[in-house]
Formats: sequence, C-alpha cells, structure tokens
Amino acid sequence: AAARIDRMAGHLSPPPASPNAFAEDPVVVVSALRTPICRAKRGGFKDTTPDHLLRTVLEATIERTGIDPASVDDVCIGNVLEPGGGAATARMGQLLAGFPAEVPLSAVNRQCSSGLQAFAHVASAVASGVIEVGIAGGMESMTSTDMSSTMPTVDVDVIKAHPSARDCMMPMGITSENVAAKFGVTRETQDQFAASSHAKAAHAQSQGLFDAEIVPVTVTVPGDDGAAATTAVVAADDGVRPTTTAEKLGKLKPVFKKDGSTTAGNSSQVSDGAAAVLVMRKSKAESLGLPILGALRAYSVVGVPPNIMGIGPAKAIPAAIEKAGLSLDDIDVFEINEAFASQAVYCVQKLGIDVAKVNPKGGAIALGHPLGCTGARQIATLLHELNRTGQRFGVISMCIGTGMGAAAVLERI
Repeated sequence: AAARIDRMAGHLSPPPASPNAFAEDPVVVVSALRTPICRAKRGGFKDTTPDHLLRTVLEATIERTGIDPASVDDVCIGNVLEPGGGAATARMGQLLAGFPAEVPLSAVNRQCSSGLQAFAHVASAVASGVIEVGIAGGMESMTSTDMSSTMPTVDVDVIKAHPSARDCMMPMGITSENVAAKFGVTRETQDQFAASSHAKAAHAQSQGLFDAEIVPVTVTVPGDDGAAATTAVVAADDGVRPTTTAEKLGKLKPVFKKDGSTTAGNSSQVSDGAAAVLVMRKSKAESLGLPILGALRAYSVVGVPPNIMGIGPAKAIPAAIEKAGLSLDDIDVFEINEAFASQAVYCVQKLGIDVAKVNPKGGAIALGHPLGCTGARQIATLLHELNRTGQRFGVISMCIGTGMGAAAVLERI
C-alpha cells in the first residue's frame, strides 16, 4: 500500500526541473519599443504628461504584436520622480492603452536602473512560473517633475553623522567630479567621449537605425495667446546635436565645481520618454507565433560607495557576465548609460572594453536620460541593434544614484 501511495504521489507531483531548463526554454523578449527621447521643458514632450507617453508605447506593443491585452498577467513600470512612485500614473496609462482592469500593474524605483529593474521583476516572475506573459517598462517626465522636487524626508542631523548615508544626499554632478578626480579622467577625454556620443547618434538617426524601436507620439501643442491647441507628431529623439565637437564642448564651464570637469555638455541630458518590453518564455512565444528579439541570460545588481556611484557598471557588468558563463570578449555590444562622461569613460577603461563596442548608436549624453525609462530604452536599443547586425551577445548597464550598479546580459537567438 505504501508503494502504491508513493507511485500516486509521483504522478501528482511535477518532475524536478531540468538543470538546463532555463537554457532550453529561456525568458525572451518579443517586443521592445520606446517613444522618442525629448529634452525636458524644451523638447517635443514639454506639454505632454507621462501617462500619455506610456499609453502610446503600450498601445503600440499591443498593435504590433497582436497580443490580447487580457492575456498579459502583470505589468511593471519603472519610474523615479512621479508622486507616489508613479504607480497611479502608470496604472492610468495602462488602462488608457486598452488593458482591462483585471490586468494588474506595479511600479518600481531603483533610481536610474528602474526600467531594467522592472524587466528583472517581470523576467523573474516568468522564469519562476508565477506568470506566463508580462510587460516591463519605464516612463519619466522630467518636465513634469524634476529632481530637485523629490528630496527625501529624513532626519538630517542623523544622516550627516553617518558618512555613507550622508553621501546619498550628494549631488550627482559631484559624484561625477569625484570619479574624474579619483581615477584621473581628464576633461579632454570626457569631452571627446561626449562628442563621439553625439556623432554616433546623429549617424544612427541619419541612417534610420532607430526606426525599428521608436514609436511616434501624437502630442497636443497649446496655442499661443488664446489660440486653439494643435496636434503634432514627435517621431525622433530631439537632443542629438550633429555639429557637436570636442572643441566646442571644451568651451563650456563646469557646472558643479569651480575647477571641475563635469559640464552640461559631457553629462546626460534631462529628458522625457517611455518604453515597454513584452516578456514570456520561448515556448510561449513560439506557440503564439511571435518573433523573438532575444533572451535574458543573466542579471546582476551590486552596491558601491555612494560618493562614486558612477563606477557601478564596472562592478555590475563582470558579475552579470560571470553568471551568464561568458567572458567580456564574448560580448558584441555594450549599452552603458552615459550618466556622465567621467564615469562611462572610467568603466570602459577599467574593464578594458573595446570602445567600438560601446553605445554604437550613441548614449544618454546625446539621446537623453529619462530616469525611469532608460533601462527599458536600452533593452530596445540593444536588441534591435543585435538583430540588425546579426551579432549575438549584448550587455546593458548603468550606474545608480545612492551607490549601485546594474547589468543584464541578453542574447539574440
């Protein structure tokens, strides 16, 4: 009788997962789209709210894949600056996009990696079997809510007495100056890196290399002096400056420190934008007849000293690559967020990465850095580039305010 019970229990219990199950049926991305990235307060989205940006990219995800929005099990959106963590704003954008109320949503904030963290949350849920289909994304309107309006509520006297906690209040530009000074990244090197970012982005725009990832956004433009509002279509990133040179950048004054090297020209732009990534298992994508852009192979997040937070990618990238069982030489493209040229240059040099592999279509210095959106935007930029070129492995990474770094390894399959 006992043996019979054991046999019955074996039939009722699922067999143990194969150690290679993830490799055989990985978590994949079947759609990765973004809005254009526009200059905060001056660009194409200065009169557009973040819910509309998110709505537009979610609508495009449904339209281009043909997926039934009711079949999406969960949505997670990265955001940094919106009141309430962006949860209500993102939920409204989701519902406006045509998702039924039964499809849940959450928002996540891990500073500049929020869009990537949303992807990690959704991918983990898919991998564990909690959900089958999920959407990860990010949104930010730095026009609507700027960084100075979201200071934390803390006991300042207590914080000041603890060096690391105190450094979490340090302006990001000062952390850039710290990295430049500590690791000897010169002003000239930073300006050359920044000029290269614009040159690469301008070339990519001229060749239509962003077209596959960008969703045009119809916006309302208020009329002047009582005139009626009009509509316009924003279809391209508007922060790219094709005529930028290192010599021109060299004439700009430091912003954060009188004798410093960080300027408005070699820092990321303050921007507005949104992005969305549709995630599921490879087997699910195949059953739905959906194209596969790439698979997640590894994700890592690490902590670093807050006062040099920009070094985060130099720590997170090796950790993620090791988890993927790869080496730095295996990676074809590195999308490293250019929060500041100082820290991006340091990370590339520290890891010995061939600069030709870094941000081949430009980075945040040229394109902009809408905080909560950037990680999801990088996924779209990377995967479409891997598919365009036929390359195999890519990494996205960024530094994170208060002292962290995150990285993910993706593979075109």
